[in-house]
Amino acid sequence: MAQAVVIGAGPAGLMAAEELAAAGQGVLVAEAKPSVARKFLMAGKSGLNLTKDEPLETLMLAYGEASGWLRPMISEFDADGVQGWARELGQELFTGSTGRVFPTAMKASPLLRAWLGRLETAKVQIKTRWRWLGWDCDALLFDTPDGKCPLTPDVTVLALGGASWARLGSDGKWAGTLQQNGVALAPFAPANSALSVDWSPHMQPHFGAALKSVRWMAGDTDSRGEATISATGLEGGGLYSLTPALRAGAPLYVDLVPDLDQAALQSRLAAKKSKTTLSQWLKKSLRLPPQKVALFHEMVKSSALPQDQWTGVLKNLPIRHAGLRSMDEAISTAGGVKRVALTEGLMLTAMPGVFCAGEMLDWEAPTGGYLLTACLATGRWAGRSAVDWLRDG
Repeated sequence: MAQAVVIGAGPAGLMAAEELAAAGQGVLVAEAKPSVARKFLMAGKSGLNLTKDEPLETLMLAYGEASGWLRPMISEFDADGVQGWARELGQELFTGSTGRVFPTAMKASPLLRAWLGRLETAKVQIKTRWRWLGWDCDALLFDTPDGKCPLTPDVTVLALGGASWARLGSDGKWAGTLQQNGVALAPFAPANSALSVDWSPHMQPHFGAALKSVRWMAGDTDSRGEATISATGLEGGGLYSLTPALRAGAPLYVDLVPDLDQAALQSRLAAKKSKTTLSQWLKKSLRLPPQKVALFHEMVKSSALPQDQWTGVLKNLPIRHAGLRSMDEAISTAGGVKRVALTEGLMLTAMPGVFCAGEMLDWEAPTGGYLLTACLATGRWAGRSAVDWLRDG
């Protein structure tokens, strides 16, 4: 019988399991899917962004309202901590020009294999196709390939993920079970989400094209990252950090020429020939790529736009959209277990001996290494807190 059960074999759960095993506890990790860390592997297909190499004070800004209570956990496992952990697992790393840290292999699978090997050496048991059904009296109840299985460990760590990418395991179905047990939850909402846009037919040739060298603005937030025009709307890192503001209803604008100020634009406009059309000026004088010109025309009735408004609209183009894409399509989610439902050690106050970690907690952060850093840090914190609780108990 395992002394500790970790439910969920993503980064947070595996980190908690490692901490428990290092303290000499017998650990069983239960994963509902046929294999572990599916979202982690999917994220690594385009290059596994482990963390953001920046000072703690800067790093913490990414966590918004949750930065205060996450700070102790991330300060003990910050960007340097994540990099040291990955190197201990034999991964060579490099830091890009924006500070994002990646394995040289640019994949998640080599790191995961090394990690699972270390967990196996520590005698951590991993059971796949074990779906947690909740509690049956004091026992954890699992639906397994061999039928229903009750377990009564000394301590439990829940690392069940959020409510996006359900096909990879994060379906949020655990929320009802915790609510029934008196745990306060914030409603799930999409984070790092794409936008729906009902494009006109003339945008179809630009599907898949990237909008680069732009500045997006919503509410008090702005971002210089790029976005891609897709068949369903706009997606990309440049927009993801604006999700909280967009979710709150703030309008979205884009500056198509962020490296040119109004004075420079006015100078170029004044130099144009009188017969030069708006499209010709955008293409020839400003040298905007086709996708930027197309977006400009899509969002503005260009034929009716007075010339004295051209520069202002270029710097502050309103983006008409149909809202965020569905929550399951979002990279991550906001909402989950509220801070008030937890002790400083991430134990549920309503359920002594049950700890929570990872994306199931009520926090959010933009992409760029922040998500994975906090998942690892909270998993490590929950695992260590569980060890302390066992020793004190």
